[in-house]
Amino acid sequence: MIVERPGLERRVLESLDAGRIPVVLGGCAAGRTSLLLRLQSFFGADRAQYIDFAAAATTPERCLQAVIASAPASVRATSAPSATSAPANAKAAFDGLTHYFAAATAQSQSPVTFLIDEIQDVRTFESFPGLRHVQRDIVARIASSPNAFVLASRFTTRAHRLLRDAPARFEVIHMPPLGADEVSLLAHQASDDNVTWPAALAGDVATMAGGRAGYARLIVDAVLAQPNGRRSAGDGLAAAFAPDGALTARCRESYEFRLHRARGYGALKAILGVLAEQESLTLTEISQRLHRTPGSTKDYLSWLEDVDLVTVQRKRYTFGDPLLRLFVRLYAQPVPPTSDDVAREVAAFVKGTSPTAVATPSVAITASAGVPAPVAGGDRSGIIEID
Repeated sequence: MIVERPGLERRVLESLDAGRIPVVLGGCAAGRTSLLLRLQSFFGADRAQYIDFAAAATTPERCLQAVIASAPASVRATSAPSATSAPANAKAAFDGLTHYFAAATAQSQSPVTFLIDEIQDVRTFESFPGLRHVQRDIVARIASSPNAFVLASRFTTRAHRLLRDAPARFEVIHMPPLGADEVSLLAHQASDDNVTWPAALAGDVATMAGGRAGYARLIVDAVLAQPNGRRSAGDGLAAAFAPDGALTARCRESYEFRLHRARGYGALKAILGVLAEQESLTLTEISQRLHRTPGSTKDYLSWLEDVDLVTVQRKRYTFGDPLLRLFVRLYAQPVPPTSDDVAREVAAFVKGTSPTAVATPSVAITASAGVPAPVAGGDRSGIIEID
């Protein structure tokens, strides 16, 4: 199911109308793909093309071929290579791809809106000759294109680094947490009985999901499987977090995906295990539990920050995603958890969550237009950032 976020959609459309390039950032299960697909429906297939770069970024040649071949029939790749032509080399293929983004037009001669998911996966091309700076290059070429773009990425820290010196046309929009009213809408869409959920139940689901639309949808499904009149968000979370539960599988996917995109796989798993046992911890406390030097531990932590698995505030480290911490406590063990283990850990998680942890719905998004966004190390860029 595609999750509807009307307030967020309006905010992105306002950014496009102002001539900017929205860059939507949010972690796994935040709802970025649903947003892009909803926007594609809004613009229509004759004026918009959705591209999943995580799937398309193989070799530059095959990527170019796949992108042009999947373009709507109404979108013309003006003077760009056709889907059947073979570029001379990887550099020529990448140039052909960026030329297509700049020169493609709709049948009506109007600009095309490109909705590019996981844009940072273009870094896959950096191992090919002549393509050492493809991320920087594609940002520059998109910025100068007459076409419209909505970009999305699950790697917030890396996106800030990439856009630090980008043209001011880019506008960062962080995925806002899903609010209780949006959970109620989601439950209404997913339910056969069309019963309106009590605000307290919807608020509990939003809080437990950390405001992430994908997590909320799986908890909603588990709650809906309970008898009407006896529905509990805590029981739904426990069911979704069973060994064969859908939320367990989703968290495992996020956990492994981010670890594989980072460096130091084994050591990083160990640090996550330490933080699953206790958070928030300082660098010194983590290094002592890990039996490693503070210097090497600092490197490991920086690699975890790079893929948004941990966050640091006042020199203390925590999980970026509380449900991933619950997943590690339950499933990063030599043996699978029993049903009693799941019930105990979920009960502790529910007890520790506060209804005030979820922000207001997306309709309350506020803009800080024209204010440069802070980035790591205290640097500032020309991009606009929306929280």
